[in-house]
Amino acid sequence: MRRKSATLSAASFRDEEIRQGIELMFFAYRDFTADPDRILAPLGMGRAHHRTVHFIGRNPGMTVGDLLNILRITKQSLNRVLSQLMREGYVEQRPGATDRRERRLFLTSAGQSLEQRLSEPQRARVGAAYREAGPAAVSAFRRVLAGLINPDDRERFTASGPRLSGPRRLR
Repeated sequence: MRRKSATLSAASFRDEEIRQGIELMFFAYRDFTADPDRILAPLGMGRAHHRTVHFIGRNPGMTVGDLLNILRITKQSLNRVLSQLMREGYVEQRPGATDRRERRLFLTSAGQSLEQRLSEPQRARVGAAYREAGPAAVSAFRRVLAGLINPDDRERFTASGPRLSGPRRLR
């Protein structure tokens, strides 16, 4: 019989349980991204656009460097995505208040509307799953997800919420 300890080692889980967890992650990701994919396709956009809009919406005024650090994509890839979002009126760049060379990123009103359309079905899906699972499961799920994140990124997530780096906090 399995111990009911919060400190179970990975070895105490059967390979099949771990494989089922991996499979559930694949299906969850597929379904979690399906609604935004359907919204973005007619706009000629994809998941990189979605992630960019999401993080700029959550962090108005973030720098291009902050975004590169979060997305871990090349400058060339981000430039392609940002150029399209700016050209189509979803994102705007403004110079930094103290360093005019900084490029600060903001969603326009059209960008805010797009972000809302993209996140609404995801918020509904996560909210429904949270309600069905209950508070204890939500807390455990967040710990599992944090455990899946590379250690150098885990520090972004604190008891008071996620943060970009240093003292600057994500909303």
